[in-house]
Amino acid sequence: MKLNDLRDNQGARQGRVRVGRGIGSGLGKTGGRGQKGQKSRSGVSIKGFEGGQMPLHMRIPKRGFNNIFAKDYAEVNLGEIQKVIDSGRLTATDIDHDALKAVGLARGGKDGVRLLGKGELTAKLSFTVAGVSKGAREAVEKAGGSVTVPEIVPAADKHKAKHRTTQAAKKAAIQG
Repeated sequence: MKLNDLRDNQGARQGRVRVGRGIGSGLGKTGGRGQKGQKSRSGVSIKGFEGGQMPLHMRIPKRGFNNIFAKDYAEVNLGEIQKVIDSGRLTATDIDHDALKAVGLARGGKDGVRLLGKGELTAKLSFTVAGVSKGAREAVEKAGGSVTVPEIVPAADKHKAKHRTTQAAKKAAIQG
């Protein structure tokens, strides 16, 4: 036997079936799709449709609760920040959301960064973040740093404050 004598076994390689090529092929006319209707055409998208009956995915009970008002914080541990400082990728001492995002630590988090206390922090840093855990605050202050959490006033409270000042102004005008 030589290399040029090698062949696949008989019937091991089979050509693809060309449907709709005449009655002699065995898959002519309707091409094995039956007759008429949505399923006989291409681009059918009826998975989960049960002929008008309530579909299974709508019949079964749902569990849990999705709070649409929940804050979305990017959670960053102190140990991760220390690793980035040790590697030399982060040199700033004033760290905020933008600095952590630039280094790739704060992914997502449309409401800011929440600092968590897992890991050791040895560098003296000052943080400006949207939230901080008790342990993280203690660890940062132990290393000689500081944590600032700016207070965000909701729009409704701003309106109330404005209303209070106008009421006080009216009262002062009446008395004076």
